[in-house]
Amino acid sequence: MTDKNVLIIGGGVAGLCASVELANLGIHVELVEKSDFLGGHAIGYACKATRNTCVKCGACMVEEKLKNAVSHPNIKILIGSQVQKISKNGRFTVNIHQKPQYIDSQKCNQCAICSDRCPSDGAILNGFSKNNIPFYGINPEKCLYLKDTSCHICRDECPEKAINLDEKDSKYVSQADAVLVATGFQPFSPVDKPYGYGLFKNVLSTLDLERMLKQTARVKTPSDNKPPERIAFIQCVGSRDSKLNHLWCSKVCCGSALRMARLIKERQPDIDISFFYIDVQTFGKDFEQFYKDVQEAVRMIRAIPGDIYETDSQKLKINFLDNSTHETLEEIFDLLVLSIGITPCKDSRELAGMLDLKLADSGFVSAGTEEASDFENGVFTAGTVEGPMNIPETMAGAGRAAWDIAKYLKPNGF
Repeated sequence: MTDKNVLIIGGGVAGLCASVELANLGIHVELVEKSDFLGGHAIGYACKATRNTCVKCGACMVEEKLKNAVSHPNIKILIGSQVQKISKNGRFTVNIHQKPQYIDSQKCNQCAICSDRCPSDGAILNGFSKNNIPFYGINPEKCLYLKDTSCHICRDECPEKAINLDEKDSKYVSQADAVLVATGFQPFSPVDKPYGYGLFKNVLSTLDLERMLKQTARVKTPSDNKPPERIAFIQCVGSRDSKLNHLWCSKVCCGSALRMARLIKERQPDIDISFFYIDVQTFGKDFEQFYKDVQEAVRMIRAIPGDIYETDSQKLKINFLDNSTHETLEEIFDLLVLSIGITPCKDSRELAGMLDLKLADSGFVSAGTEEASDFENGVFTAGTVEGPMNIPETMAGAGRAAWDIAKYLKPNGF
């Protein structure tokens, strides 16, 4: 079916998985990703294997799908790109805007000279995977050349001449026979919660901690770059919160946080870890044994703290209610990690309007069902655009969506 073209919107776990599945069937895929790098949030996740034992977190599977996608001849990748308009008259006509591609992916050899020599902090972006092509990007808000043309060190010193700071944006019109919406989720922003995120240096989100573990394999407090003595994880930040009308469980937070806690405890056994929770969402077929092992290494506290205060030494003072004694307790931690929830993203709502997709009360896109003939118009969905799910669930759903698309394109079989 090389004459068929599928547009996939979103280059995270679901988009990558569906792209590879369709490409392997001989279907041409155009993969549109708005950020500078493929892989979504999950490409920044650390492998949480302990003592060479896989804990099935799914991080390695994202790397594999990314590697396969960027090298597949049937997949055309447009990073830094967004869909502006979609219309249908037999086939879909899609208007795509791509921001300037300052670094040529065909020339960049990931030498890191641009990153090392750039004088403006944050001007050179980098991906979280060696499979990101290119591995580097340029942040127009920080780049001095794009601000006032005062600096062009990266361009001048790039040995491959891969950087063109005068590159302009582009507009494309694509024709597609089917569209898959896989725009993922928006991590909840805990800035306005009473935990000091964005205010106190030693308050991180679970995404921040994932990236720290992937890049350095060790935990350090941002304030002094030293190993913490005590860490507190707080669950359900932005999930199961009636004040926000976020009544859903994000499903992945407990598994992610507990796996990270056990990984930290193995690598840095002197760190004392406390885990504040409402209840623990089960995950994986080995959950019972895993949870038993974790309880021996991590202090489990069934309570959610109130306000957080910073001490003069930049430690964090936490108040919480002891459910057994009904007393308010106060403890000091060096590092606080907030398990932020999965929420719908703006792009999904905009695309739902373009493609006449239904939104649930939660704001996530309602998943179609083949029985209800929801796919007769050639529009499909996959991944966390439909609601919270973990990496294996996302990949399984993307695989099903790819098969549904294949059947839609050739209903009489291959």
